[in-house]
Amino acid sequence: MATALPGPRSVPTMYFIGVTTTQSSIMRVFPRWAEALGIEAELVGVDFALHDEPHRYHAMVEHIKHDPLSLGALVTTHKLDLLEAARPLFDELGPYASKLGEISCIAKRDTRLIGRAMDPITSGMALDAFVPPWHWNSDAEMLLLGAGGSSLALSVNLVERAQRGELHPKRIVVTNRSARRLEEMQAIHRQMPCPLPIEYVLAPTPTENDAVCAGLAPGSVIANATGLGKDRPGSPVTDNVRFPAGACVWDFNYRGDLDFLQQARAQQSARNLVIEDGWIYFIHGWTRVISEVFQVEIASTGPELEKLAHIAAAVRTAPGGTSHVH
Repeated sequence: MATALPGPRSVPTMYFIGVTTTQSSIMRVFPRWAEALGIEAELVGVDFALHDEPHRYHAMVEHIKHDPLSLGALVTTHKLDLLEAARPLFDELGPYASKLGEISCIAKRDTRLIGRAMDPITSGMALDAFVPPWHWNSDAEMLLLGAGGSSLALSVNLVERAQRGELHPKRIVVTNRSARRLEEMQAIHRQMPCPLPIEYVLAPTPTENDAVCAGLAPGSVIANATGLGKDRPGSPVTDNVRFPAGACVWDFNYRGDLDFLQQARAQQSARNLVIEDGWIYFIHGWTRVISEVFQVEIASTGPELEKLAHIAAAVRTAPGGTSHVH
């Protein structure tokens, strides 16, 4: 349910622009991270309806731009729609934001408002945390269920690996319920020539996604980038799905019903599956944006990141918390 847009702030503020922000662990994690990083600021969640009215996105960005104590934002779910509605308000867009037509980070430098797309970086970090690069020295493929912003970002990361001559999936397959997003993704990929084959599959129903899963090579990575299981109920596949032997099954979500992961767990032993939720993605996504908004250095690996991850994990597993523990 959409919430009211914020008014002028009396303390330094970062915003979390999403759909169900109060249910996110970050609302409890952020104050502890801020203390550890020496940041004096509040995090305020602002919920928008899926594909909300453009004027609401525009008003939110305009508020951040002109309110002195509004320092920036992390944007989830609305990355494409928000930039489309508010592009004229930005003084600078990062290279990925321009290429992908989305932003996940809003930051200010003096009077300049900057939009960046961080997911091509953070999605790759999250993938490497549980799928080591040598895993791709095989016939393993990547299936991206959903063609939204997060899916596009990860595909760009993998295409760039191929361009650099690094190990990468044998093939990327992207499925989506509607053709428009697939066409938009394909148009972006055409600007990035590389030896990595990409197949775009129109799959209006979960049964059609089941068929795509069945045709993947052993050891493939299957990622739920649809939002189903978090922002909306359900899963992009049916209970009859057959995951490839030795597959890595990844849900970009870490909270909600996570039906997709439940389906994978039902086959984990028989199919020798590696199963991962979106928690590490959450850590990398938030720390990169916090670093950008507050201009603080946060290492992407090593003891400092491990300390922040430990703080977050303690909050996540605290009794009475609203997040799901997986």
